[in-house]
Amino acid sequence: MNHTSLFDTTFVVLDLETSGGSPGAGAGITEIGAVKIRGGQTISEFSTFVNPESQIPDFITELTGITDEMVATAPKIEQLIPSLFEFIGSHQETVIVAHNASFDLSFLKASAKKFEYEWPQYLILDTVKHARHVFAKDEVGNYKLGTLTAFLETKSTPSHRALDDARATVELLHAIIERFGDLGVHTLGELLNFKRKR
Repeated sequence: MNHTSLFDTTFVVLDLETSGGSPGAGAGITEIGAVKIRGGQTISEFSTFVNPESQIPDFITELTGITDEMVATAPKIEQLIPSLFEFIGSHQETVIVAHNASFDLSFLKASAKKFEYEWPQYLILDTVKHARHVFAKDEVGNYKLGTLTAFLETKSTPSHRALDDARATVELLHAIIERFGDLGVHTLGELLNFKRKR
């Protein structure tokens, strides 16, 4: 898979909204958004509210617009894990992408472990990490999703809603891949190992 060209690689760009904090502190997922792309084109999208089985703090509702009422009848995460894995596809064919990936994946991995689902050995591409390689700090100021997408003037605008943010991250990923191409990086392996190569 490392020898696959970036153009031919299937990526699933993920974003979660949560009730804040960390999965170990009892916070839960409130929304999942994901976009599957290959060759610069969107193949399909996945979007759902999730019942976090806990109250959403007021400051999270102010940030995201997601209320307890909106998630009350939504499926719980243990009901959604199989369909999410099906959407993502095989770890031998799909790379997961997220902005600050460790945060989103900590919630998904904790949920999978809690409900005894085996977490596939997906390759992970963190757009924060790779943006740092191709966008200079004095060029963008910081590496927040909103800052980078404003700099790039993306069509999708991050809104602290899962699918909106996933779509914005797709455009960021395309810009990162384009800049890596200018550096002679054209395969998945070259991109994932770029820092070590340098």
